[in-house]
Order: sequence, then structure tokens, then C-alpha cells
Amino acid sequence: MVKRLAIHDFLAAAGPLVDVRSPGEYEQGHIPGAISYPLFTNAERAQVGTCYKQQGREVAVELGFDLLGPKLGDLVRQAKAIAPDRTLRVHCWRGGMRSGGMAWGLEMAGFQVTTLSGGYKAYRRLAREVFSTPRQIIVLGGMTGTGKTQILHALAAQGEQVLDLEGLANHRGSSFGSLDMPPQPSTEHFENLICDRLAQLDPRQPVWIEAESKRVGTCRVPSELFQQMEVAPTLEIVRPLEERLDILVQVYGETNREELIAATERIRKRLGGQRTQSAVDMIRQESPREVGKIVLDYYDRTYRYDLERRQQVIPQIDVTGHDAPAAAALLIAKAPFLVSASVPLT
Repeated sequence: MVKRLAIHDFLAAAGPLVDVRSPGEYEQGHIPGAISYPLFTNAERAQVGTCYKQQGREVAVELGFDLLGPKLGDLVRQAKAIAPDRTLRVHCWRGGMRSGGMAWGLEMAGFQVTTLSGGYKAYRRLAREVFSTPRQIIVLGGMTGTGKTQILHALAAQGEQVLDLEGLANHRGSSFGSLDMPPQPSTEHFENLICDRLAQLDPRQPVWIEAESKRVGTCRVPSELFQQMEVAPTLEIVRPLEERLDILVQVYGETNREELIAATERIRKRLGGQRTQSAVDMIRQESPREVGKIVLDYYDRTYRYDLERRQQVIPQIDVTGHDAPAAAALLIAKAPFLVSASVPLT
């Protein structure tokens, strides 16, 4: 008999998770870890939807069965490859006919099937609850090139709870942020990835998050989470310019030069025509440190402006000479004092 479970129990149940929605729906956003197992192509789904609007539910259901019938054998064979032990979790958009019909067919083929009450929409509701859960956030701030992302990863390696928004968004958060990175997910799927990560963390323990604006590239940070970040204690990582340039060269040293030029041109209005041209010339002359000096001047001014806007006294921690693991260890040791400090700590 097909089991129908609420979202928490469904996520904890046994068996691979398959998403029977169309490829387009899956690409827009899906439960992390779910396997795309579409009953209909994008065109077929649109065809059924048009039929429903123009001729009603009954005719649309019949059309759906007509489209699905020739595929059933292949779908069962795919399910056997996905779940050799024949235990499977299935969901669709609302937890209705698509998952219900597929669950019935798989059960007839000898599978033990669990469906999701409320479908993918239930996961989206769960995400909003997860984002709204109060957390002990510590925001890791600092100027461009101070190695915040590397320190964040080192904190995770040393057992701290970390939410890497830039890693989930596939973007480093600036005009240069998409360079050497995979394509960004949709905002919807970005939210799903955040939900999946936060659900694994203990809300009673601190979670480190790098300071971000409301957008990371094209991905929007969930408003519920961003509001918590805005009022959370922020720690500013401080490094001398030469070390920051070392880090930037390490990150972007092998980046395609034409892509670097294009990224620089995107901030021409803010950087200024003369400095933009100087930066482009330095890129072509293979002088990455000189490029870094020009670009950092702009980003440093932007960072200082944001600090002045907030009118906050943000504790500093000087990590001069520290690699990421050493800086992370220093943060862990001083965190209880840093979150309440009102003067720089070095």
C-alpha cells in the first residue's frame, strides 16, 4: 500500500527521492537530492494544461493517460535502475494526480512507494519556516580580498556551523563573482539549497555566514534570513593590502583575461573611465597586482560607505600573516569576546 507522509517524515523516509514534475519545473527548483523522473515533457505538460483550461479536467486527465500510457514500461525500468531494492519516494507539485498515479503504477510493479502530502509546495512552505527559525548568526565581514570565504571553509573544517551563501549561489558576490564559477541556480533553487543546509544545523549553536548584500549575483537571499543577518553581530577581518593582493591573484590569476576585462568594464561607471582603462591595460600586460590595486580602491570605498551607513561599531580581528586555518582558529578562540566587543581586537 502506498504511504502518504507529511514533509518531515517524507524527507526522513527510506529510498531514493524522485520528482515526477516536468524538466522545466525541476530546473526551476527542486528538493535537493531529488532525481528528475518526469512523467511529461515540458511540451506535454503545456499541452495538458491548455486542454484543462479549454476543455476541462476530465478531458485533460484522459489526455494525460494517453500521453503517459506508452511510457509506463520505460518508467518502471528507470525506477528499477534508480531503486534496485524497489523502495522509492515520489512527489509532484501538489501531491496530486501525477505522484499518485505514478505511485499506483510502481506499486503494481512491486515497489514500496511513499508519496509527499502537499507535494513540492510543502517543501517550499518548510523552507519559509526554516528561514524564519531564530539562529545565533555571526556575520563574517571584511574588505574584498581579506580571505573571508577561505576562512569560512576553514571554520567548517574545524567543526563550526557554516552557511556558505556564495558557494550555494555559485557566485563570489561582485562584478567578478561569476568568473570561473558554474552557472547560478534560480533564486527558488538557491532557497531550497539554503533550506537543506540550515535544516542540518543546530539553531541553538552559532552559525557563521559571510556578509552579503540582498543579492548574490542573480540569487536573492531569503528575506527572513537576511533580516537576521542584518541584526547579527558582525566581525571584520583585517589584512594589509599586500596580503589581500596575494589572495586576489591566487583566486583570479588563471582566469580568462577577456572575461576579466568584461567584468572590469561592467563597473566602468563606478570605477571611472580613466581607472577602468588603466585596469584593462594592466590585465593585458599581465600585471594582476596592479589591477587589484585599482579595483580594490573602488571596493574599499564602497565598503567604508556601507559601514558609515550602518553607523555600527564593528569589532575587528587582524589576521595579518595568518592563513585561513590559523585565522579560523583565532576566530573560534575569540568569538565569545568578539561578538560583544566595541573596540578592535588584534
